[in-house]
Amino acid sequence: MSSESGIDDISSSLIPPVEKTDDDDDDSEQESEKIVIDEMLTRYCGEFGLWQIKHFVLTCSAWALEAFHTMVMIFADREPSWRCLDSSGSGCLLGSNSQSGSVCDLVPGSWEWIGGSSASTISEWGLLCGDKYKVGLAQSGFFAGCMVGAGIFGHLSDSFLGRKGSLTTVCVLNAIFGCLTALSPTYWFYAVLRFLTGLSTGGVGLCCFVLATEPIGPSARGAVGMSTFYFFSGGIVMLSGIAYLFQSWRSLYIASTMPSIIYLVAFLPFISESPRWYLVRGKVDQAMKVMHNIAKGNGKKIPTGVILALDDECNDKNSNEGYSSRAELMLTASASELIQGPMTRSFQTKDGTKDAAARGSLIDVIKSPVTRIRLLLTIAINLVTCIVYYGLSLNVVNLKTNLYISVLINAVAEMPAFAITAILLDRFGRKPLAIGTMWFSGIFCLIGSMVSNSGAGKVLRMFCGVLGIFGMAGTYNLLFIYTAELFPTVVRNAALGCATQAAQMGAILAPLVVVMGGGLPFAVFAACGIIGGLFAFYLPETLNRPLYDTMAGIEEGEARIVRDSA
Repeated sequence: MSSESGIDDISSSLIPPVEKTDDDDDDSEQESEKIVIDEMLTRYCGEFGLWQIKHFVLTCSAWALEAFHTMVMIFADREPSWRCLDSSGSGCLLGSNSQSGSVCDLVPGSWEWIGGSSASTISEWGLLCGDKYKVGLAQSGFFAGCMVGAGIFGHLSDSFLGRKGSLTTVCVLNAIFGCLTALSPTYWFYAVLRFLTGLSTGGVGLCCFVLATEPIGPSARGAVGMSTFYFFSGGIVMLSGIAYLFQSWRSLYIASTMPSIIYLVAFLPFISESPRWYLVRGKVDQAMKVMHNIAKGNGKKIPTGVILALDDECNDKNSNEGYSSRAELMLTASASELIQGPMTRSFQTKDGTKDAAARGSLIDVIKSPVTRIRLLLTIAINLVTCIVYYGLSLNVVNLKTNLYISVLINAVAEMPAFAITAILLDRFGRKPLAIGTMWFSGIFCLIGSMVSNSGAGKVLRMFCGVLGIFGMAGTYNLLFIYTAELFPTVVRNAALGCATQAAQMGAILAPLVVVMGGGLPFAVFAACGIIGGLFAFYLPETLNRPLYDTMAGIEEGEARIVRDSA
């Protein structure tokens, strides 16, 4: 053996040649596998296991807090019963039927409030007769605050505060403003504080909805996300009991605010920040920590080397992969996307490279003949829906029946409406269901407007109100999905923002309708329900139709459908 060959042998044994094979490539990829959150939930963590159930219940309990702060006005701003002091000579002319009449024409001092002047804001500040409009003004101010707060906290939940930080902030503000409201020295202080309470309340449902649904896997996200409405209705049921126990409006505000403090202390420490928010903020380690907690809570384990990445970093993955329905895809929208404008998205060209981002705005929606009419119709439908939904909820004060039982029955009636709508949504389609639920509500409101509010008529009118809110709660439940499917991806958020603002405007108008009293509110609600159903006639059905991405795509697709049907 030559030295040269010996050297070769020695070197070859010490430093064997390294040959890179396809298998080695696969192993290295597995060691540092980057996947999106939905894929990690599906493959390793569990889509809706014990961890998500616990987190969902804890987070969505905040919906009950929103119900407390929203519907407390029904009891705090009610008109209490009253009685004559001396029907023979003090000017109380209504005699034994005084409790069913009006006090506007009576001599001051000839009658008194049953339960004292502290029973409600109306009795304490004399919000009757010429000042009755102030009741509706304060209530409308609350919903105006909700509209502003939804915009503010929707943005903050996507930026530096995060979902949990925003939810914590709104709960703190609700606790502060709720307690201060109970100390209001005058009506105008009360009205301002109700606006501020609305400002914080408007962010509660928005933040907890996103925080509750983002850690849930795609196959369960749609059904679970639509279940959040039950917590709001359940909150109204609990509020009825609280209001029955605390008859004074000031003590009621304190009692309805205490749950916000309890939630801050007993619930929020056990709620996790959204891993999606961590990821988009570049905090991959924190996002992975949450994902490991989810897997551990569900009895699973994430393999070593698997890490999270944004969808842009996983170019080989289809951005819509994993969603079992378009409804679930809609529920992945972040909070601020419902109220903010243009949306930007990158698309793949035919050769596989990324093209310039497709952009859209509200101007594009208005310019297009296809989406322009859809936008106007959805704005109108969302407006009238919220007028009826919130109007019927507040109108129980005009029914002259047991207020606590009426509110409880209305809240319970909403729950089966949510379930039935969710079941029928993919069976009968969006359009027939929207028309049917609005007309169902409108017809019973029309009957209620023609019934006398005395004797057996009171019960019949209350029954009509219950069925009216049943139908409109069903409409309220399906409108988000339906509206989202009517517009392409690049302008979907802008269109949803307009529809959401229109809905909030409806909530602002609802109290002003209620203060009219008598059968007039029912007549307005009937007109809104019937007209809303007529508007829905001119919308297209979206069941089993493509979910378009661009304005050109929806225009071409709709033109093709027209040609095929001709």
